[in-house]
Amino acid sequence: MNGAGALRRRVRAWLRRHSYSFFSSLGALLHHRTGTLMTVLVLGIGILLPLGLYVMLDNLDQLDLKREDWSSVTVFMLPGATEAQVAGVAQSLASRNDVADVQSVSPQQGMAEFSESSGFGPSLEMLGTNPLPWVLMVRPAGPGLVSTEFEAQVAGLVAHLESVNGVDSVQFDHKWLQRLGRMLDLGKAAVTVLSLVFGLAVIVVVANTIRLDVAARSEEIEILALVGAGNAFIRQPFLYSGLWYGLMGGLLAAGLVQLCLFYLARPLGRLLDAYGRDMSLSGLDITQTSVLLLVSAALGLLGAWIAVQRYLRILAVGGTLGRR
Repeated sequence: MNGAGALRRRVRAWLRRHSYSFFSSLGALLHHRTGTLMTVLVLGIGILLPLGLYVMLDNLDQLDLKREDWSSVTVFMLPGATEAQVAGVAQSLASRNDVADVQSVSPQQGMAEFSESSGFGPSLEMLGTNPLPWVLMVRPAGPGLVSTEFEAQVAGLVAHLESVNGVDSVQFDHKWLQRLGRMLDLGKAAVTVLSLVFGLAVIVVVANTIRLDVAARSEEIEILALVGAGNAFIRQPFLYSGLWYGLMGGLLAAGLVQLCLFYLARPLGRLLDAYGRDMSLSGLDITQTSVLLLVSAALGLLGAWIAVQRYLRILAVGGTLGRR
């Protein structure tokens, strides 16, 4: 019983000590509002740069570069081609091993779709005849637009389509999608590099801020050491200050990302509408926000620990600073 009671007392004392350091460190930061605000702004902007790039790439991934309708080859038939001729060409193409699907679009269907998407319906009705030809939408069979083998396969298919009797022209605008896919891969690598670089910057900023705080309270630290306080007790308030700095920097970065997305939503929507695409910008979800706050708090904690440990190593106060 005595052992259990002693353990409970030690746990209560540990909780009281940490709760005091937790809230007193926050109170100290709020007391020095200007300095705290400047540090948090620097941290927030530093975290924002890789975070913003990550969110942008995450939204671009919604475009799904392997969508079937984006990998179709458009075949324009000669003007005056009959429905029977088009059906014959479509049937011949559908029997090929390198073709997954063939869909025909009549001039009437093409005009209706163009009228709906362009908004020029009343003006188009003034045309005496329909100038649009028959169109075949040919979907190649393959793994996706970013595959080298698929590119070679499609190049052979396009060459065959251009030689088919009755075909006027062939269009396959996939190069920009390939470039976008490779840019996304490059962007993901850049996110990793920037995260490491700016993560190190966060550690340095917090460490320098805590170093100044430790230097300003050096006399207090000496007194604590003289009365028997160990390194762990001396470190606590500074470690919690670093945690608060990192946490507030992460919160600011998350808020700035949401603000940027709100500002960019309308112009980006107009740009995608011009390409006939629909995509809504999405920010960080709960899981991503939680990971962000945990990582930023950990970086702040690490920066504070580095600063305090360095100070405790070089400061000799009665030989008491070597204790854990």
